Amino acid sequence: MTEKTLKELHEIFLSHPKITRNSKEVQPGDIFWALKGERFDANQFAEEALENGAHIAVIDDKKKDIVKEKRFFYVADTLKALQDLGSFHRQYVGMPTIAITGSNGKTTTKELVNAVLSQKYRTAATYKNLNNHIGVPLTLLDISEEADLAIVEMGTNHFGEIDTLVKIADPDFGIITSIGKAHLEAFKDLEGVLKEKSALFDYLRQKGGMVFINLDDDLVEKAAAGIKSFKFSFKNHSEADLQMQDISDSPALKIRLNDTMIQTKLTGKYNLSNIGYAIATGKFFNLSDEEIKQALEDYTPKDMRSQILEQNGNLIILDAYNANPTSMRLALNNLLQMSGKRKVAVLGDMFELGDTTAAEHQAIVDMLKENEIEAYLIGEYFSRTETTLPVFKTTQDFIDSGIFNRISGADILIKASRGMALEKILQNS
Repeated sequence: MTEKTLKELHEIFLSHPKITRNSKEVQPGDIFWALKGERFDANQFAEEALENGAHIAVIDDKKKDIVKEKRFFYVADTLKALQDLGSFHRQYVGMPTIAITGSNGKTTTKELVNAVLSQKYRTAATYKNLNNHIGVPLTLLDISEEADLAIVEMGTNHFGEIDTLVKIADPDFGIITSIGKAHLEAFKDLEGVLKEKSALFDYLRQKGGMVFINLDDDLVEKAAAGIKSFKFSFKNHSEADLQMQDISDSPALKIRLNDTMIQTKLTGKYNLSNIGYAIATGKFFNLSDEEIKQALEDYTPKDMRSQILEQNGNLIILDAYNANPTSMRLALNNLLQMSGKRKVAVLGDMFELGDTTAAEHQAIVDMLKENEIEAYLIGEYFSRTETTLPVFKTTQDFIDSGIFNRISGADILIKASRGMALEKILQNS
């Protein structure tokens, strides 16, 4: 797309700032964006979108009968055009931008950073976890000219995706929440994950940007070599710009920031790093300890990410939005440290592990046996492990067994990859 065409499209966007990808959801004045996927081509619905009130339809279909319609805006590639427009708009609004990626905790960290910074600034942040090659440009296009700071989450499951996203978003600051065993089907091992996530820091190193670092995480510290940084630690690291203390995690984390005690609603030591990044960004951007305390104490986990629930006399940690071997181990370690006498784990399959699938599921089973954790396993992958624990092929099979309804007075962890839909267990109990 030429610069002239891009500017023309941006002018239209400024006066019609809502982009819709579903022709049936178009409202009068929207811009309909015809993206293509493996099984669909939204160009086919461009006429319908205009009939439903779209101001224009951005298409990349060269059919003559379509291009003749003045309200069709033709581009060579609608996905590339969306990314180019997002990047152009980011430069147009021009505020400092923080990019966040990582194997675990990136959405929670994004939410916490946004909660803290919005105490003092007008922020724009990724909606839910729209963090891919489509979600990132849409996030950028959602930034208003009145915003002071933008917070952009970036996800990946194949090599090169973070490199693409940082070039679109052009961040000034970066956070890598963690480097763990996620998406091993593509990345093969921890070194592969580190290489992919480090693309964010590589970009900022070349740009002269800045990163926030948890000095208690050796892999993240390694990735940040040679970049201007703001460093924090919960373990009295001598090089930290900001020292905090982990006071308690029963059942939710309590920390000390200077002389200020902060009681969060987040469970698990694995959330310390996420909280630390939120506090570090807050201190860097000149928020007071009290402003940070207010934001963190008001924040309630949602969307099945380490939610603390009470049901039938049980304390339940619902962490069923996603799972990988690293986050599964962290969650189980947190369960072991909880104060309840009876501890129960309801675990479902972990996806996108490629050739390591069998070994990683067996390693979780071995951990359960070693720590004598009462557990119920769900899914095809766990069904193939060597174990004496109860195993169910599907989530519905476990629900039908009635076992969950008979558990009382326990601390219960519910965790699996999104496709297992383990939240249905609570909906049917």
